Amino acid sequence: MSREAAAARFAEAQARSRVPGSVILNTWLAERRSSIENPRYSLDDPAVMDALWMDAGSMPPVRPQRAVQTSAVYACVRILSETLAALPLHVYRRGGDRNVARADNLPLYNVLHDEPNAYQTSYTFREQMQAICALWGNAFAEIQRDVMTGNVIALYPLPAGEVQTELIRTGNSVRKVYRFGEIVLEDQDVLHIPALGWNGIAGVSPIALHRASLTMALNAEEFGANFYKNGTRLSGVLEHPGQVSKEAADRLRSSWQDVYAGKANAGKVAVLEEGMKFNPLTMPMADAQFVETRKFQVTDIARIFRVPPHMIGDLERATFSNIEHQSIEFVRDTMVPWIVRWEQEINRKLFTATQKKRYFVRFDINSLMRGDTKSRFDAYAVARNWGWMSANDVREAEDQNSIDGGDVYLSPLNMVPADQVGDIAAKAEATEAPEPKGTSNGN
Repeated sequence: MSREAAAARFAEAQARSRVPGSVILNTWLAERRSSIENPRYSLDDPAVMDALWMDAGSMPPVRPQRAVQTSAVYACVRILSETLAALPLHVYRRGGDRNVARADNLPLYNVLHDEPNAYQTSYTFREQMQAICALWGNAFAEIQRDVMTGNVIALYPLPAGEVQTELIRTGNSVRKVYRFGEIVLEDQDVLHIPALGWNGIAGVSPIALHRASLTMALNAEEFGANFYKNGTRLSGVLEHPGQVSKEAADRLRSSWQDVYAGKANAGKVAVLEEGMKFNPLTMPMADAQFVETRKFQVTDIARIFRVPPHMIGDLERATFSNIEHQSIEFVRDTMVPWIVRWEQEINRKLFTATQKKRYFVRFDINSLMRGDTKSRFDAYAVARNWGWMSANDVREAEDQNSIDGGDVYLSPLNMVPADQVGDIAAKAEATEAPEPKGTSNGN
């Protein structure tokens, strides 16, 4: 089926959808719809998630849509999703002698590297999937295959939080399925990227797990917003020399609030009558250590997503000497686990049984690990002099064109294999031995 026809069928299915503004299952899902009655085995019961969203206590639930309105959560999700989306993703072909080469001619290469579906680029697809996974704990995409060859030709993201994962037990066999409304998809038809979980089939939302910390952060933001909304530069107590009735006090408070409260009235000059005095009070936010609370919440949220605080704008403990090491730790400890999740799921789901023996996918993280210019060139010099990089290898790493004769690898002459030391020494001794002097016939 041509790409134009596929796009037309998807647009038609989306127009019939009951969920406006979402990425909806296309018509291929409907054609593969199956009825699974009375599932016997489910580890992803919606009641379990409901218990995570709000326990028996009085703490209100925190939904991902609300949590991401916190600046620290938004910054962490952006860091994770944009970093992973910006990494080059290539399909490689295994060769002999441990050689690998890019499989640019494989249909899946274009799906992963350039255009996963009719309306997204590879960047926006992976950015959306990673952001959903960081907030909801799971990201799903429907896999569309060519009916003749079985090759993957498109990936369509499914709406966040609307897919349930189940295990169906039939006799001695167990199979994994995904439910989206009344539609049931088999495991091989869904690309599933899970966050940390403990039932073996689905991840758990970090927003649900850490709702106490996020509730505190949201409440602190709300308190600050209300303070500045209702605050006044003349915050304090009005003191009257005599006694006033309750009605008079209410009228005085109301008139004062109307004239001097709010941002628009900040800085006005107060006019006091009848011997009244204004006694300013200490700023309540300073007494409650409001600023320190906000700083702690930023650090706490960064800890939840395992993002270095300096990457979301908290530079309090950052120095010129440790930021580079923190960035390396971010790649190694934060991004690599996500990258492995993506690579293993893609290798498991998107290749046919025959292709799995020859092809695999890999993210290129070299761009994240690059240091400054001097550090890179020093590393290239070591690799070049010790013979595991050629001049063209170095130029390729720096996105430069190859040169004639640049594929030659150097070999250090002062290093030899240990088992050949005796032979080389004997040859050298024989070469350096002086020639025997000849006898003279005249003597």
